[in-house]
Amino acid sequence: IPYLRVYEVLTMSRVCTSLRDAVNNDVLPWLCIIIETRLNFRLTDETLLKITSKANGRLQKLALMNCIHITDQGLQRVIEQNPFIKELHIPACTSITPEGVLKAVETLCQRNKCLTTLSINGIYNLQKEHLDILTSNLKENLSLENMQMQQPIYYHKRGSVSAFECQENHRIIDLEICPKCSEVKMVYDCPKMDCKMKECTGCIFCIPRCENCGECVGSEEPEECACGDIMCLECWLKVPKCSFCNKPYCKQHTDWWCTSSDSSLMCRVCDENSHGYTYTDEL
Repeated sequence: IPYLRVYEVLTMSRVCTSLRDAVNNDVLPWLCIIIETRLNFRLTDETLLKITSKANGRLQKLALMNCIHITDQGLQRVIEQNPFIKELHIPACTSITPEGVLKAVETLCQRNKCLTTLSINGIYNLQKEHLDILTSNLKENLSLENMQMQQPIYYHKRGSVSAFECQENHRIIDLEICPKCSEVKMVYDCPKMDCKMKECTGCIFCIPRCENCGECVGSEEPEECACGDIMCLECWLKVPKCSFCNKPYCKQHTDWWCTSSDSSLMCRVCDENSHGYTYTDEL
């Protein structure tokens, strides 16, 4: 049970009474709660409170991936009932405000000083002043050794569930002041061995990066994908292409491929043109 995702655990608890009791009576699966696809768009404040209450106040990691219906009030109620949270990840939870984030972090830092990692990329209207307060609170919870061991963040691994589960690419806080534009953004490092220098560090608006490998892409090199993202030439050469327009899909959109009558791969745009309809017509 501890190795299953939240959606799978909740589904399993409906199979029979014995499984439901096993899920409800075991705290271990609920110490690390990661809400992702399938649950995230349906999750409400009340449902989140029900799920997190199964940890009996011992929740250590909470990751809400693009949970657009969770509000400041819902997050705060969970925080107050779980004061030992070490990692809080709320990327793209667009109903949560900067003030809600500040209150949640201050509550955790004032009580037990457990919180060491915060992910808030995608929260609207975050300013430098908010970032300064958050960073100051979090640094009080970390030793100098831990602060010096902060790992780089790579563009192609952003927001992956496996990164949250395995504690990859974590910094104290995921947002920084971009050294290029001075805005509060996700600042990415370059995985190129010969590119690990300050000049190649910046937000995605300042330094274009390959969707598949995360390396910086020069102005003469970017290859456009059928989904609108870009790749470096090396990655572009390795992936399958549309048999009509010769464009690939990046790894984020490989499920967008269509198949033509002769079983060759076709991107959505070319498939729409060949059939005279758009995929939005089906929605």
